[in-house]
Amino acid sequence: MTPGPPRPTRWVATPPGGPPRPKQRKQPRRYSGPPAYPAVPRWGFPMLAWRWPLALPARQHVNAEVRAEATTGTALVTLWITAGVAGLATLAEGWRYVLLLLSRDGALARTPLAISDALVSTTGFLLWVLGALSGVLVVLWGLRARAAAAERIGVRNARPDWQVVVGVLVPGLNLFVPGSAVAELEHSVLVAEGARERGARPFPTLRVRLWWAVWVATLLVGWFTILWGFRDTVQALADGVVLHTLSNALVTLLAVLTARLIKYVMTLLVEPDPTELQRFQVRAVRATPPPPRAARPASAPR
Repeated sequence: MTPGPPRPTRWVATPPGGPPRPKQRKQPRRYSGPPAYPAVPRWGFPMLAWRWPLALPARQHVNAEVRAEATTGTALVTLWITAGVAGLATLAEGWRYVLLLLSRDGALARTPLAISDALVSTTGFLLWVLGALSGVLVVLWGLRARAAAAERIGVRNARPDWQVVVGVLVPGLNLFVPGSAVAELEHSVLVAEGARERGARPFPTLRVRLWWAVWVATLLVGWFTILWGFRDTVQALADGVVLHTLSNALVTLLAVLTARLIKYVMTLLVEPDPTELQRFQVRAVRATPPPPRAARPASAPR
């Protein structure tokens, strides 16, 4: 036989498994109720054993501590802004007194006087508004912090909240009640931390006593400055500028000390979040029994 001419060959490429099958339209399954399992599933949420021990605070402490912590940020920001405005008001009053000294020898230019008057008026108005706002926020923080500290050590505050508010607002009482309330708050926080005994008498630390002294001095100087403003002599007006300068300086110091006091109390009251700490360091170990010592083997060399 003689071979004939080659036949044409056609190559067809198909995906693995043969040519694609036509898609079948699936019928939606009807809902037959929630899933049921013959045994407890092995999947689900973890048991939170991998979390930090303090990442989830105790349920009974969440409400009071979270409310106090929520007010802390706003109060601190307002206090620092008040301190800045009060410091600017102190400089404005000091500049006004310098202008009074310079005016004894001759007339002053119009521009420095206009700037001084505008600065004193603006800072004075802002200081009154910010002072009132800071007072409301600090009192609100104090009430919530008292509740959180009392709840943490399992007691009830002997002084109700309305007495604290009245003691802050009523002249005369506000010389004693705010300081004693802060001392009681600090005592409760220290008892919760184990730094003081539960039945000990509250005694303010140096930080609280310094804040109390500045608070009383600010109130007394402020009242005296307001009463001095009713005098209309030239010397009384000049002395009033000095009193306003001193009063604004005390307000600046009081705002700074109050902000630091709030930060100090909240550091003791709220347990730190370990996830936000940069490094860990063991400072001391208290109330821990000594580790057991293993018995010496008889075959060990002396």
